[in-house]
Formats: sequence, structure tokens, C-alpha cells
Amino acid sequence: MSSKNDIDEATKIIHRGLLFKQTSYQILSTHESSSARAITIEDTYKQLKQLSVKQDELLRQSIRCIETSLFRASHVLAWAALMDFIEEKISLDGFVGVNSIRPKWNIKTTEELRDIGSDFQLLEVLKELGFCTKTEEKALKGLLNKRNECAHPTDYFPGLNESLGYVSEILRRLANFQMKWK
Repeated sequence: MSSKNDIDEATKIIHRGLLFKQTSYQILSTHESSSARAITIEDTYKQLKQLSVKQDELLRQSIRCIETSLFRASHVLAWAALMDFIEEKISLDGFVGVNSIRPKWNIKTTEELRDIGSDFQLLEVLKELGFCTKTEEKALKGLLNKRNECAHPTDYFPGLNESLGYVSEILRRLANFQMKWK
């Protein structure tokens, strides 16, 4: 049986361990080639609200990919989280908006939306629905192009800095969309 003093001491040790981990990440994140820099994007990540379990897991996996130098995979997973968020929000009106802009699609489910339209087309619909500006649409298409370079056989091999920048940009876009879709 443990005494209260033993439990208090164990709690202090765990707390010190967590503080050590946090401090070591902060120190390591100042070195440009350190994968511990991924911790710096977690601050932005923690500010996100309204994420589904799937979106949350995709973003966490993306960050873990950066920590383990799987940079191309990190891009793909972060993009998947963003698109899942966008598709979920577009579906809130029962696809009335999408079907009014693209009547031939006749979308009834998110699965149909994923099958009928490409991400590129969906970004155009997003702009036509008024959920993003022309400039934002272009920026999102740029992110999509980077994702495509990572998802398909190309000579593009992003490094730590490119991956941190990409995921940070995805997180900022998600935060902006969350403000619009309150």
C-alpha cells in the first residue's frame, strides 16, 4: 500500500520529467536540423478547435512524420486533414450550396463528393460558395500542388524546413476556416 507521501513524491517526479521534456524540446528546436522543431507547430495545433477525431489524428500523424523524417508523408497527411475539414463543413447544408454551383454532381453524401470532384475542383467550389477569396483559393491550390508532388513519383523531396512550413501553413488555414465557420 502506498502512502500519501509516496504518491506526492511520484507526482513530483512525473511533473519534473514533463518539464524536462518540454524544456529539452525548446532547446533542441532552436537547431535548424533538429526534428524536435516539430514541437513548435504544436502551439498552433493546440489552438485549433472543431476538429473531428479523424482530422485530429491525421494532423497528429503528420507531425509525427516530421519528427521521424517522413517529410513527403507529412505533407500528404496534413492535406488530407484540411480536405476532410473542408468537406465536412461544405456538407453542413446537405450539399445544397455545392449542388447549386455544380448541379450535374448531384451530391448527397461526403463520399460522393470525394468521388466526383477532385481537390482542385472542390477548391474552386469553395471560392464560389464564398468560403475563401480568390487569393486564398490560389494559396490553397499551391498547397495542393505541393501535396501532389509528395504523393506522386517526382523529384521533389522536402526537408525538415519545407515540411514544418507546409504543416504550419495548413494549420493556419484550418484556423482561418474555423473562424469563418463558427
